[in-house]
Formats: sequence, C-alpha cells, structure tokens
Amino acid sequence: MLKKILVILAMLYAAACFAAVDVNKATAAELDSVKGIGPTMSKRIVDERKKGDFKSWEDLITRVKGIGEGSAAKLSSEGLTVKGDTYKKAAEAKKEAKKEAKAAAKAEKKEDKAVAKADKKEDKAAAAAAKPAASAKPAASAKK
Repeated sequence: MLKKILVILAMLYAAACFAAVDVNKATAAELDSVKGIGPTMSKRIVDERKKGDFKSWEDLITRVKGIGEGSAAKLSSEGLTVKGDTYKKAAEAKKEAKKEAKAAAKAEKKEDKAVAKADKKEDKAAAAAAKPAASAKPAASAKK
C-alpha cells in the first residue's frame, strides 16, 4: 500500500514538472522552475507583465530583454506558454500569415497585369478606330 502511494506521488510530481507554465499566470517561483529561466529572467518577465499581459510570443520577445527567437523556442520546449500557445504554434501561425499575405500580393499583381493588358487592348482598338477616320478626311477634301 505504501509503495502504491509513493508511486502515485512520484507520478504526480513528474506530471507537475512537465506541466505547462503560462507566462501570464505564473508566479516568479513557477517561472523560475522552468529550465532556462533564472531569478533575473523571471523578475524581468513579472515586471513586464505588470504593464500588461503578453498577447503573443512576439510580444514577449520584444518586451523582455534576454528572450530572443532561439531562447523562446527552448523555453517553449521546456513547458513555457503564452496564452496556452507554444512558440512552435506561434511561429507556424506567423508563417501562415506570411504565406497568405504573399498569395494576396501575387493575386493583386496578377489582377494589375490583367487590367494593364485590357487597357492596352482598348488603346490599340481606339488607335485603330481613329486611323480610318483620319484617312477618310483627306479623301473628302480631295473631292472638293
């Protein structure tokens, strides 16, 4: 019976060690328990959080000195989250947004080309229509 209780406690402790720590909700001690965050970094995070919650990983990276993209990825793999999102998810969302913006720009460029081509056709058609009218005037003046 005692062994079962010890095993259950050990499992609970292991689960707590690997549990995600949300940067907006964690205390300085909880942040310090994440591998890669020391007392100085946890103090910086808590101080910045007093100004307002972190909206995303990008917000965390820009506001907290000492956290870059590389360290954000490492901290995320150790269990740190921002609003429940890991850094990988945030990076994927950012890449997806860039893809969508690129696709929209490409579609807009294609549309601009089509409009330019249509304008060019109209100009040619107008020039072709003006040519016969110009040649008809000299013929009319020759009859007089």
